[in-house]
Amino acid sequence: MQLGFVMLCAGSVRAKNTMNIMLTNVLNAATGGLFYYLFGFTYGSPFNGFIGRHYFALGSIPSSSYDYNKFLYQWAFAIAVAGITSGSIAERTQFVAYLIYSSFLTGFVYPIVSHWFWVTDGWASAFRTNKFLFDSGVIDFAGSGVVHIVGGVAGLWGALIEGPRIGRFDHTGRLVALRGHSAMLVVLGTFLLWFSWYGFNPGSFNKILIFYASGYYYGLWSTVGTTLAGCAAALTTLFGKES
Repeated sequence: MQLGFVMLCAGSVRAKNTMNIMLTNVLNAATGGLFYYLFGFTYGSPFNGFIGRHYFALGSIPSSSYDYNKFLYQWAFAIAVAGITSGSIAERTQFVAYLIYSSFLTGFVYPIVSHWFWVTDGWASAFRTNKFLFDSGVIDFAGSGVVHIVGGVAGLWGALIEGPRIGRFDHTGRLVALRGHSAMLVVLGTFLLWFSWYGFNPGSFNKILIFYASGYYYGLWSTVGTTLAGCAAALTTLFGKES
């Protein structure tokens, strides 16, 4: 998924800013990995309803029963949040400022929100005994809310603080189109992101090719929904632009 973000963002910005946006996406993975390892994975139990307080640097986790895929999966979610936000502030962010932002977002902000919704006793979790929101709790599949809401809100605030890109408006205040320099990279990034969703969505069941406990259905059925969602989104975007 991170490679998809890199290609999509690199093709969407002007050529002079290509290296900058590619570097920020590398920083998402690198700093996000370290800070999520040191601080972010504390979203797990035991904890209180607001924030986790255990498992710093995966402390006390190594055991014969622990599945380390859980850390890898959650790390991918954390850096996806940073990747969503980087596109909102593209072409107008200093390197050091972005480094601080990416570390804070992946190591502190995202872990708290994922703690609220995905951990058994999180204050808004659907797994609580006394559930929030009409006794249902927040039901989030594959990060559809947790990842995209956090990334979207962070991106909105970043865009508001930094303002428009240089050259976005002329001296009269009229909007100037700033087109990306490579349609090929945009298309490549789109397909890489689409392919990565097959790991995110079926992976959210912790199974892809085995039977579900509730019946004789192979896990691969969830890839059908992922495929149709991508197809519908592509056509909606296409016809929306034409109209």
